[in-house]
Amino acid sequence: MMIRKAEAEELESQKSRLASTGSATGAMPLGRLPPLNALRCFEVAARHESFTKAARELFVTPAAVGQQVRQLEAILGQALFRRENRRLVPTAIGLALLPGIREGFAQLAHAVGLAQDRSDDRRLTVSVAPSFAAKWLLPRLSDFEQRHPEFDLRVEASMQLADLDDGSTDLAIRYGAGGYTGLLVERLLGEEVVPVCSPALLAKGPPLSEPQDLKRHTLLHDDSPDNDPTCPSWGMWLRAAGVDGVDAERGPRFSQSSLVLEAAALGRGVALAKATIAADDLASGRVLRLFEMAAPLAFAYYLVYSQSAATKPRVAAFRRWLLGQAGAASPPSAAGFPGRDISKGSTD
Repeated sequence: MMIRKAEAEELESQKSRLASTGSATGAMPLGRLPPLNALRCFEVAARHESFTKAARELFVTPAAVGQQVRQLEAILGQALFRRENRRLVPTAIGLALLPGIREGFAQLAHAVGLAQDRSDDRRLTVSVAPSFAAKWLLPRLSDFEQRHPEFDLRVEASMQLADLDDGSTDLAIRYGAGGYTGLLVERLLGEEVVPVCSPALLAKGPPLSEPQDLKRHTLLHDDSPDNDPTCPSWGMWLRAAGVDGVDAERGPRFSQSSLVLEAAALGRGVALAKATIAADDLASGRVLRLFEMAAPLAFAYYLVYSQSAATKPRVAAFRRWLLGQAGAASPPSAAGFPGRDISKGSTD
């Protein structure tokens, strides 16, 4: 940017006046500062020498930028730009103001960046399937929060697999076969399917003393999309139990394992529940396990995280806590009828 001799002299004069004012009276009180938005518009317009280009950077209209600059000029009582060959050229006072304004914004950006860095260090984001989050993880989280108040936990309950490489999610709890390429994987809990119902349903009848009694009860179906080929449907379970004459397709269906379990607890019928999901409800007596017949599954729950996340204190703390919780949980029973492997039934 070319400055004529007269403008250069005026610029030096303005800088001297600004410096002498600052040394004599100190910094301007915050209450008397012009609006930051007006200062920002002035700085961007001066850098681009155009209201239109400044508007593109600030995602506003050129008229809005011009209005902010005119507001600043009115506060200062000085013109900050002049038009020259279709360009906006800062006046001497404008040029004198720019270095201090730019330095001020740089310091603001640095301070906000430090605050965001500290916030990021505190925030712990965990991705987990909704049913596991609601029925297993959530009841235990208060213990983690009491042990680690320095972290702000965020639980993302979704069936969508989180991207663990982009840094937005620290770790995930996934239900599957355990083959997660390029990630660190630790097995948390096994799983099995067991028939359950509410105490009220069991009390009012008809009886549920043996699998054949299911003929007189409503079957609740788990249609959760976990793609587990070893998870038995009611048809598979009934065939393995040697039960004939039951329509294995009848009864309401639910898209989440937690919903199937809740329906059973409310007395809607008999569910094939995942034992890990149902652990707390079984322990409290909200639902009761029937027949002592189970179907161990090949899929399990795994803790998954990236190599870079492993070095973060928040991830290390949650990992230690979660593995401790999984170790304290009662392992699923492998009880079943001798010689019958339910997991190898038909997948229809």
